[in-house]
Amino acid sequence: MRNLKAIHILSALAVILLVITTLCGVLSWDNSKSFDAINQYGETIKMWGSGVYARDSYMKAATFIGSDMNVLVVGVPLTVVFLIKDLKNRSKKSHLLLVSVLAWVLYYAVSLCFGVTYNMLFLAYTALFICSFFAFITGIYSISKEQFNVPDFLTGKAYTIFLVLSGISTFIAWFPDIISSFESGTLGLIEVYTTEITYILDMGIISPAAFICLYLLKKRNSFGVVLLSVLTIGIVIVGTMMIFQTGHQIAAGIDIPVPVLITKSLIFLLLGIYAAILARKLYKNM
Repeated sequence: MRNLKAIHILSALAVILLVITTLCGVLSWDNSKSFDAINQYGETIKMWGSGVYARDSYMKAATFIGSDMNVLVVGVPLTVVFLIKDLKNRSKKSHLLLVSVLAWVLYYAVSLCFGVTYNMLFLAYTALFICSFFAFITGIYSISKEQFNVPDFLTGKAYTIFLVLSGISTFIAWFPDIISSFESGTLGLIEVYTTEITYILDMGIISPAAFICLYLLKKRNSFGVVLLSVLTIGIVIVGTMMIFQTGHQIAAGIDIPVPVLITKSLIFLLLGIYAAILARKLYKNM
């Protein structure tokens, strides 16, 4: 493997920033300071009122804190483990794992920068975005020069079904909300925000990436293995995130309709378990 010093330094900085931002988020858990406010659409919205998410809506803040907890107990340790493995082994396999988890860190950084109401951690969010972005770009560039075998099992039913489900689910989970918003004139959960960054990332990047990955694997293209690793690792983390987000929403007293639990939380949780099984097989045979 080539000299990866820059990627390792940027990854280490990203881990430090992740710990800082997630700790501040988790420590914002205090739903006793909530208050009502009128949003830009003339609606009365319940606000969180505490910590770095004081100016975020009650529901969004509980979700953000759930995400922060997931990152702190799952994401950070996973990133550290993959970083140490790559520092020790310097192999294609270890580097691919690091690049895959960096893609998720970048996704999270983008969500913070564009999804959370401006607060005192803005510079930390920006620094996290910078570190994860350039670490991922540098990493994906270096790994794209490596050749990976595309064994027959990667073009089989198990991986095909996974990629099709990933591509469809990350689209249909949010698309109906957008269509219904055209009828009502406003997005149901837009609250104090101007857009929903998750819809953009999932429908605009993850969904197409799943089908592109499937196409590349069918063509025995080496980069399809890279995309597959990124998607499986990312969806495993998203699956665990659903547990933390839903748990914090329930703890905050937020009523979650059963259809929402099924179409959003449960589907992504099951998809995360499926991704973990496939990721294990992928790396075991690499």
